[in-house]
Amino acid sequence: MSRNKSCFTSLGQRLLLALAVGGSLAAQEAQSAMRLATFSAEITPPLGHPLFGGKTARTIADSLFARGFVLGEESGVMVLVAVDWCEIRNDAHDRWREVLAKAAGTTPNRVMVTSVHQHDAPLADLEAERILQARGAGVQLIDLDYHERMVQKTAESLRTGLKNAVLVTHFGMGQAMVERIASNRRFVEPDGRIHFGRGSNGGGNPAYREFPDGEIDPWLRTLSFWAEDRPVAALMSYATHPMSYYGGGEVSSDFVGLARARWQRAHPDVHAVYASGCAGDVTAGKYNDGSPTSRVSLTGRLVEAMESAWIDTHRILLTQADWRSVPLRLEARVGDGFKPEDLERKLTAPGSSPFERVKAALGLSWHKRVKAGHVLDVPVLDLGAARVVLMPGETFVGYSLQAQKLQPDLFLMMLGYGECAPGYIPTRQITGEGFNVSHDWLWVRPDAHRPMMQAVEAALQ
Repeated sequence: MSRNKSCFTSLGQRLLLALAVGGSLAAQEAQSAMRLATFSAEITPPLGHPLFGGKTARTIADSLFARGFVLGEESGVMVLVAVDWCEIRNDAHDRWREVLAKAAGTTPNRVMVTSVHQHDAPLADLEAERILQARGAGVQLIDLDYHERMVQKTAESLRTGLKNAVLVTHFGMGQAMVERIASNRRFVEPDGRIHFGRGSNGGGNPAYREFPDGEIDPWLRTLSFWAEDRPVAALMSYATHPMSYYGGGEVSSDFVGLARARWQRAHPDVHAVYASGCAGDVTAGKYNDGSPTSRVSLTGRLVEAMESAWIDTHRILLTQADWRSVPLRLEARVGDGFKPEDLERKLTAPGSSPFERVKAALGLSWHKRVKAGHVLDVPVLDLGAARVVLMPGETFVGYSLQAQKLQPDLFLMMLGYGECAPGYIPTRQITGEGFNVSHDWLWVRPDAHRPMMQAVEAALQ
């Protein structure tokens, strides 16, 4: 804490010197300036490490990263980090927030940890891993030592970044329409039957390509921070599952990570962070056939949107960076095989696949949290004209679209995949259409829509 504070204090002293010799306009802008530090850590798993879906890492196509920034004043800073892992759940999410908060000299509730959600990447839940080990389930979810090393590695990168913190005076807002990437899982047959099966590589099915995009948020948004007219960092977000081809054990940040890297090479002086939006029910399924060629095409389309949003960016003076955290209580799903006793049986049942055992452990970990009275939180960064809101789990895009209707004049970045323990969080409409019956990656009760919308409304006040 003392080292971090001294770094920021020296910056403040330089700022005061500038005030002494500058004019009144310069003084106004300097007084509005805040410190920003950037960080990045490679967190690629070793070969043989578990990946999402019961797979293991056989090859490394490209590296995974945790990328973020620290923003604020000595009276209080916030941290945002986007992690190239599938999900970070329960006590794993707690651990990331605790360690990064300590490194930044702040509190855990002022740390936003979001998973980008690539599937050829690890999934972290420490309690679930302990449950698997204790029950002798014969399958591993996450190597606990590897997880801790990656958390500490990211924290060390953050501490190093603090030494090079800069004063930012403005923030920028830009957006661009994304062409031919996102489509909703939901589609309606000509006879009126509703399906939710258009997954990420659904474009391999000619019939899936014919249905409309469905409910999506077509905009890629970029929130940037500037030192006068010099860009320092850019947070980009788009609402879609970030998968092209996957499931073969090839570790990859997929097309969103490749797009981020390409944009970063084109803008080497701007620290690029990419976070997935509320995309629980949104995939590239209409436009992706699961081939390597599709990955290249999706990457190119996303880069085009990133560049267009950057060109569209307009700057305004940074006068505030307020922070608040909205409590959110979600209850655990029960029935339909989701009671704790049902999940216990699945852990060691002879007919259970390795991935079914993993899902059972994830469910038990979440049940334990809920029973202990754990309350989720929805972190909010309020910059006045712009706001960043981090939603839990696989929040459906409908929540983001409703939020935009509530605050149409606000530049709103609704991020998904914060605390991922709840899994899918459908809207009331989608629940009523039977989504929760057909999908088991869902650990919340059917009435989750009500507390979710209450949290959204509170975040936008």
